[in-house]
Amino acid sequence: MEVKTSLLDNMIGVGDMVLLEPLNEDSFIVNLRNRFDHNEIYTYIGSVVISMNPYRSLPIYTPQKVEEYRNRNFYELSPHIYALADEAYRSLRDQDKDQCILITGESGAGKTEASKLVMSYVAAVCGKGQEVNKVKEQLLQSNPVLEAFGNAKTMRNDNSSRFGKYMDIEFDFKGDPLGGVISNYLLEKSRVCKQPRGERNFHIFYQLLSGASDDTLMKLKLDRDFSKYNYLSLDSANVNGLDDAASFRTVRNAMQIVGFMEAEVQSVLELVAAVLKLGNIEFKPESRVNGFDESRVKDKNDLKEMCELLGIEQSVLERAFSYRTVEAKMEKMSTTLNVAQAYYARDALAKNLYSRLFSWLVTRINESIKAQAKTRHKVMGVLDIYGFEIFEDNSFEQFIINYCNEKLQQIFIELTLREEQEEYIREDIEWTNIEYFNNAIICDLIENNQNGILAMLDEECLRPGTVTDDTFLDKLNTICAEHQHFESRLNKNSKFLTDHSLPHSCFRIQHYAGKVLYRVEGFVDKNNDLLYRDLSQAMYKATHSLMRQLFPEGNPAKVNLKRPPTAGFQFKASVGVLMKNLQTKNPNYIRCIKPNDKKVAHIFTDSLVCHQVRYLGLVENVRVRRAGYAFRQPYESCLERYKMLCKKTWPHWRGPARDGVEVLLTDCSVPTEEFAYGRSKIFIRNPRTLFTLEERRRACLEDLATLIQKIYRGWKSRTHFLLLKKSQVVVAAWYRRYAQQNKYQKIKSATLVMQSFVRGWKARNILRQLKYEKRCKEAVTTIAAYWHGTQARMELRRLKTEARNKRAVSVIWAYWQGTKARRELRRLKEEARRKHAVAIIWAYWLGLQVRREYRKFFRANAGKKIYDFTIQRIMQKYFLGLKTTTMSPMDNTWPAKPYGFLEGAHTQLRRIFHLWRCKKYRGQFTEEKKAVYEEKLEASEIFKDKKALYPSSVSQPFKGDYLEIQKNPKYQKLNSAMEEKVLLADLVNKINRANGKGSPRLFLLTKSNFVLADQKTGQVKASVPLPDLASVSVSTQSDGFFALKLKEGSASASKGDFLLSSEHLIEIITKLHRIGTTAADRDQINIDISDEFLVQFKQDKVCVKFIQGGPKNGNSAACKRKNNRLLEVSVPSP
Repeated sequence: MEVKTSLLDNMIGVGDMVLLEPLNEDSFIVNLRNRFDHNEIYTYIGSVVISMNPYRSLPIYTPQKVEEYRNRNFYELSPHIYALADEAYRSLRDQDKDQCILITGESGAGKTEASKLVMSYVAAVCGKGQEVNKVKEQLLQSNPVLEAFGNAKTMRNDNSSRFGKYMDIEFDFKGDPLGGVISNYLLEKSRVCKQPRGERNFHIFYQLLSGASDDTLMKLKLDRDFSKYNYLSLDSANVNGLDDAASFRTVRNAMQIVGFMEAEVQSVLELVAAVLKLGNIEFKPESRVNGFDESRVKDKNDLKEMCELLGIEQSVLERAFSYRTVEAKMEKMSTTLNVAQAYYARDALAKNLYSRLFSWLVTRINESIKAQAKTRHKVMGVLDIYGFEIFEDNSFEQFIINYCNEKLQQIFIELTLREEQEEYIREDIEWTNIEYFNNAIICDLIENNQNGILAMLDEECLRPGTVTDDTFLDKLNTICAEHQHFESRLNKNSKFLTDHSLPHSCFRIQHYAGKVLYRVEGFVDKNNDLLYRDLSQAMYKATHSLMRQLFPEGNPAKVNLKRPPTAGFQFKASVGVLMKNLQTKNPNYIRCIKPNDKKVAHIFTDSLVCHQVRYLGLVENVRVRRAGYAFRQPYESCLERYKMLCKKTWPHWRGPARDGVEVLLTDCSVPTEEFAYGRSKIFIRNPRTLFTLEERRRACLEDLATLIQKIYRGWKSRTHFLLLKKSQVVVAAWYRRYAQQNKYQKIKSATLVMQSFVRGWKARNILRQLKYEKRCKEAVTTIAAYWHGTQARMELRRLKTEARNKRAVSVIWAYWQGTKARRELRRLKEEARRKHAVAIIWAYWLGLQVRREYRKFFRANAGKKIYDFTIQRIMQKYFLGLKTTTMSPMDNTWPAKPYGFLEGAHTQLRRIFHLWRCKKYRGQFTEEKKAVYEEKLEASEIFKDKKALYPSSVSQPFKGDYLEIQKNPKYQKLNSAMEEKVLLADLVNKINRANGKGSPRLFLLTKSNFVLADQKTGQVKASVPLPDLASVSVSTQSDGFFALKLKEGSASASKGDFLLSSEHLIEIITKLHRIGTTAADRDQINIDISDEFLVQFKQDKVCVKFIQGGPKNGNSAACKRKNNRLLEVSVPSP
């Protein structure tokens, strides 16, 4: 059973400020402090969430918390940012209402973290799936990229957003995210050139120098030492708690997930490095003949390195820093720049380069995360923008930011009142006009097209003649002098002449959040935001891939003499678009407050919080909300919560919920003027009435708890007694059973003993009788055996005597015969010994005669004959050893030389033999076989040690016609359409860029063109002449993918390049290369072997990237679309 809860349960302080009593600024601050001290950082004002920055991690953002607030009523649980995010998401999903979440507050109040929490909650509760998870990951990973380039360390916040961001997240009808669109507002680009003391430049500069590899820094011509760059402040370069190196790795990974290609990432880093190099360029004066000073670059090394990074001629940029060309109608005039103007031009270029790069990043991220479907989407917008700013020194940036907050406050009041009025009308409650401060008069003071401050600032910037900040202030004093919210020391209103808190060079505006003093210095320059045309044209001439997109006005062919719009005009227009966008959506508000300036936990500074409460208009917001009825609740929830206060409604009310509430309030004696009945809700006017009901409910719950305890204890005791009784019965039954079993076992044991004794006595008697009979039989048998033995021994003795006599005669005869044989043997041996001695003596004698006869001839000829004989035997043995050598040209074995004198002959014989067997082997080749081996040799030159697929193709013969197109009747029509001989026919897969899947196609190659045809019908889909083929791209891995790139401008290039895959990739590319090599009328086809290459599909270029991984479909490579500009091929690991 689900337990019903409420915002009012276990409440610390007041969870909803609408119920605060009494309502004033002091009680408001006390309530915030009380909740902050108990780690309750969220408080409601109706549907508005107040968020206090705790400056530490709290265990309130776990997955369990997400599930706790999922699909729950807004006021059902204690205040939390998840409750607002869930309410907005469910309204968008279930009621088809577009939502927007407005997050405001000053720097360090936690706006960026609040937007992350909202997005992470929506990502957690929406649908799951591969595509949905990919979109969610891209939306979440866009934050680290924008934070690196748009956030910086300030005195108030270590990760302060220096730009305004509005993200529209688009959902389908199921509530699953499809994509998003990001809009950025007013990047603080002046921070690029100068930072206040104790603050840093944008994070990306420090992350690049700390986290990039040495090789990357060498390519970017950078050094890790921060002190070598003028644009980087040194006093706050290292920030506690910020790991710039780890953040750089996170940014690189996030850019890859969002969809940036490696070349784009490198281009962005080159521009960041160029900004750092630009800050190191310094100038010196050089006098001219006409008496004017001209600026010159001091040290040209940084200028040279910057020009190399951007691809600009050094002389072009150097001239742009020294001269300025002014055009008027048909005339051009060149003027020199002094040192101050050169530094202004340098800083203007740096600010424009970085701000335009940031805008390009936002556009590029939008391309990756935008929704692909063309159907209508549901939209949830998240606005993270600066809060109201009041500094000691307020300038043009604070003026623009406070103007934006005035507009947001105006739309907040309008939408809040409209929501209240709609609910009153919907519930049929009488609506009374609510008195509140309308800040439309302040907005008109700033944005009026005729007499507004922004209009006068633009008019002053465009006015010819000398224009300064003082002339602008004079104009304000003249036109705005009578305005009740404008104050100046020099205007016509005399009451400010003696106001020493108002300097002469300042003006003051009374905003809804309080008075703000603006110093007029710098207003004109910051509003102009001028970049000299010479610098724009120099940037346009750069060969860097992004420069022409960032500086389109530098195109000489499109020179526009019209002055570009001012910064104030652009911001006013973008704020107008934002307001229109917000008015079409259902608003949800998060007001962020920081408790202290020290950025530490557990410290609550009353004065600082009070200041923020004032300029956020929170007390005014509560008064607007409470102007009618402070609390409203559905009848069902009200009856469920307070039904125990009336005996008629407790414990169950059988009728309609409204009738039950009427009975309940009548029984409780609540005055009729304190409440009103709506169609579905009860409206309570005063919070004291609600707190009275809560007190009575709390007391009643204590009585009910006592009653429940009494009933429970009685039930528990009865249950225990019945359990004991039941247990006693069970124990007695088991004991009786046990006793009877023991008695039965004893009786059974005694009976068995008696039976065994009786049976033993009988068995012994029978055994005794059987033993006697057995002894009698054994005695008779023994006597008979002895008798038979005596008879047998007597007969044996007789036979032995006879045999002994016969053997004696035989032995005597044998001894006699042996004696005779030995005597004869001795005689024969003696006779043979005498004959052998005579033969030996005769042989010796003959040898002696021969030696005496031939002694004189032997000494002259024997040595030479022995030598010739020895050499002949050695050569014979050597040549016989050569018979074991094989006839294969691939066999490199050869017998070792037996003696050193054969070294020359051994080498020559080896060479002659190898040439002879190669000639014999070549003689066996036909012309077709020769062509195949030539193709194999050419494939080796192209792919050996370059592509992992090549070794497996060496043993496979090049067949050419794998489809048997001439024999197969299915392809007879296609074969007849070919005008030339088909050199190769194979089945390939044509890769579709939309989803990375392949479609089977017939690939036919002739000497003049290649053809792609449909596999089933044989219809020709594409026929491309080989002269239109520019190059072929393959990877280094063991896949079969290859791209046929066509020449730009050729007739065949209109449909784009072809991305194909085949099992015979090596043979196809070899034949293409061989045809291009042998043809005299065309260029040789280039073979590009790389794991990442670009393919032109109609108007778009798509990067094909090969990675090693485990594809799901087995051991073959798989192609998958990652985003609009990336196809990823997963190749199985070897």
